Amino acid sequence: MTELVKAVLRKSCEVKSKIIQDDHLVALINNVMEVSIFSLRNGHKLLFAGNGGSASDAQHLAAELVGRYEQDRAGLPALALTTNSAQITAIANDYGYDDLFKRQVQALAREGDVFFGLSTSGNSKNIINALQQCKSQGVITVGLTGASGGSMQTLCDYCIKVPSDNTARIQEAHMTIGHAICAGIEKVLFNNRVVDAKGL
Repeated sequence: MTELVKAVLRKSCEVKSKIIQDDHLVALINNVMEVSIFSLRNGHKLLFAGNGGSASDAQHLAAELVGRYEQDRAGLPALALTTNSAQITAIANDYGYDDLFKRQVQALAREGDVFFGLSTSGNSKNIINALQQCKSQGVITVGLTGASGGSMQTLCDYCIKVPSDNTARIQEAHMTIGHAICAGIEKVLFNNRVVDAKGL
């Protein structure tokens, strides 16, 4: 079984190595970090949503911002749209599961906020509906998907496509990318750092 462990670790490393070697993808992740910083600096918030394992990832990333990632600092406004069981079941029961995140975006998101939709396939209907709702409200949209991007890629202002078709490897990369964004946010907002792009 040790060979199985090594194989899983090796495959995970291979996907992340592909990301590192893709200058366009690295620049895109950096752009998302900068947009997030700009939004937070201007009194806005970040929202995260996903299904299944991606729901857990959404909660994880929101927690890194509200709590802490690596630094002791003030909490940042971030919401996971996957945590209120009464709200989730009421919306799913009354409006349908496909409107689960759309309804919450309508209620909670404001122009200038940033919405992160996590979907390994890029085709989760409730994420797609939320992205469309974001567009109508002036909310900046970020997609975290697998290699194809699915239907989400045409609906996102920024679509980060992990170069893999394996769900587990995609989710592992989503968390690493999310942690990189959190690290950048902390460094710039709390270490008096200034990033070059967009005058941040």
